[in-house]
Amino acid sequence: MKLRHAIAFLALGAAVAQAQPPGAGHSPYAGQQSRDIKALSEDEVKGLLAGAGLGYARPAELNRYPGPMHALEHAEALQLTSAQRERMQALMKSHKAEARELGARLVALERELDQLFANRKATAESVDRVLLQIGEATARVRGSHLKTHLEATAILTPAQVDRYVELRGYGGGAHHGHRH
Repeated sequence: MKLRHAIAFLALGAAVAQAQPPGAGHSPYAGQQSRDIKALSEDEVKGLLAGAGLGYARPAELNRYPGPMHALEHAEALQLTSAQRERMQALMKSHKAEARELGARLVALERELDQLFANRKATAESVDRVLLQIGEATARVRGSHLKTHLEATAILTPAQVDRYVELRGYGGGAHHGHRH
């Protein structure tokens, strides 16, 4: 008897769920309408303005092209020479300055796009114009991060790259024939 009650209860629940009008649930965007820039979370804005990686260099990082920040974090384990440390620190400093500037440009463009819609001034032409600028700005931000990994890798020896890969948890130290 208990089994019948359980089945009837489940069937009733399914019928009630199906009777809900379309759109009765919450959108995955619910709560985001109060964001300053709707397309970017607060963390994304902070990261872009700080010059943070935000995963932009993942293709480099995961294909044996170390980044300067993590190379410096692991300087002892990588046995960086003083010359390598100095070069890596200079690279990191110049990259962060560039990434902050590029990130600020991208945030400003995302804000401009958001304002087009918020002020009900969006047209197909204005959206296309800003989207092209956002695409270029995004490519510049990502390119800065990726190219910095290229430069950092050139500072390291193949053995240091192997050790970096190991320290970062990307697998063993085998070189796999990749060149840098």
